[in-house]
Amino acid sequence: MPRPRTKVAARPTPPEVAKAVQEGMVVTETGPSLLPPWPIFRTLAEVAQEMQLEAYIIGGFVRDRLMKREGKPDIDIMVLGKGIEFAKAVSARLNPGPKVTVFKTFGTAHFHFRGKEFEFVGARKESYSPDSRNPTVESGTLEDDQRRRDFTINAMAVQLWPEFGKLIDPFEGQADLNKRVIKTPLDPAQTFSDDPLRMLRAIRFAAQLDFNIHPETLKCIKAEAGRLSILTQERITEELNKMILAPVPSVAFKLLFETGLLQAILPELVALHGVEHQEGKGHKDNFWHTLQVLDGVAENTDDLYIRWSAILHDIAKPATKRYEPGHGWTFHGHEELGARMVYGIFKRLRLPLHAERKRVERLVRLHLRPISLTKEIVTDSAVRRLVLEAGEDLESLMILCRADITSKNAEKKRRYLLRFDEVESKIEDLKARDFVRTWQPPVSGEEIMELFNLSPSKNVGILKDSLKEAMLEGEIEHTREAALAFLEAKAIALGLR
Repeated sequence: MPRPRTKVAARPTPPEVAKAVQEGMVVTETGPSLLPPWPIFRTLAEVAQEMQLEAYIIGGFVRDRLMKREGKPDIDIMVLGKGIEFAKAVSARLNPGPKVTVFKTFGTAHFHFRGKEFEFVGARKESYSPDSRNPTVESGTLEDDQRRRDFTINAMAVQLWPEFGKLIDPFEGQADLNKRVIKTPLDPAQTFSDDPLRMLRAIRFAAQLDFNIHPETLKCIKAEAGRLSILTQERITEELNKMILAPVPSVAFKLLFETGLLQAILPELVALHGVEHQEGKGHKDNFWHTLQVLDGVAENTDDLYIRWSAILHDIAKPATKRYEPGHGWTFHGHEELGARMVYGIFKRLRLPLHAERKRVERLVRLHLRPISLTKEIVTDSAVRRLVLEAGEDLESLMILCRADITSKNAEKKRRYLLRFDEVESKIEDLKARDFVRTWQPPVSGEEIMELFNLSPSKNVGILKDSLKEAMLEGEIEHTREAALAFLEAKAIALGLR
């Protein structure tokens, strides 16, 4: 589903500015109204004047204000002088004065104030060595500081003092906003060689803002893709997660694939690309199918790990692909092998290895189950088993499975979705009747051992599993009385009484 694009305005006259703001257009006004009417901005300006320091708001906050976009509550303050002392002086003027955290290594300071984070730094210029993205830093001018920024749209600054509200835009960032383009202030080859993280940031901004990457900038990302190796995995994954959370995440993955970056980050996903034919029969391209499923999930949830389950749901198809003469291509067991692959991928990418990883494993393992139910008579026991195994992730599983129905045959897709509606109705009906969603055995393993004077043993497992099966098949009611009667009979049959 295409996203509405932000309207773009030419340089408006003052009456048009108010109208443009009202309509959500990108505007080119450069006066004090670029800054919201927060008292802290006047405080910043007053302190800058008292300390005789040129001070600026710079970066993403300025970009988002020009776009009339609700961005992150992070505000970067850059001063021509000592940023740390300036931060402390500003904090002392606020009520209540926020605690200032100082990072001496980087020459920065920040504090939180009324739900927003303010970061302070002195203007600087940077130089890089080939084997590190950590620059050598020295004091610089405003122009030096703007030149070191990653993209023109992030290099704009609004002066706090001496001229409050004046926009400084030496690299035509406003023009690039209006053209909806991501472009580096300087030579992109040097920009990306110096700090390869900027390649990922370019793709992330393209996906988040629905912008295009300038052709020359995109060409240099392809050329410098090998430089990704000097980045820490944590920084790569942080950017990747932001891409996955974009409104249409496939935009980012297409660019990652096109530039060669995806091969370095997630080669398992690249391995899904392509179609093989035998005896005139082919299979769908599982790479593009995966991106379609990811976008389908993104339309219904902002949950990062449901989106990760979409990315990984078919990840084992290359390893399980077989051609059966007279039948066609099969991928038997890809859901189970895919679930087992999740741990290794999460570990390599430095993603959480506990609850979140287990959740993605469960969704990958079960992603075929609801769809398989649409192809057969839906029995109570089959639904009980699905609901029990999905547990708290049932709704997440249904979001994933509904997005996984991507047939190009409109009639076939319509039939699948209708059957899927039936499965969901059956689940709701069953939950209402026997509370299976919160299913817990009415008699625990510890109680079984006490009832029949057993120590931990094979017989305890037999009794527990038998009780579970009897309840799933609807042979007995989901009550403690029925469970105890069943266990007594089973214990007699086993010779335990």
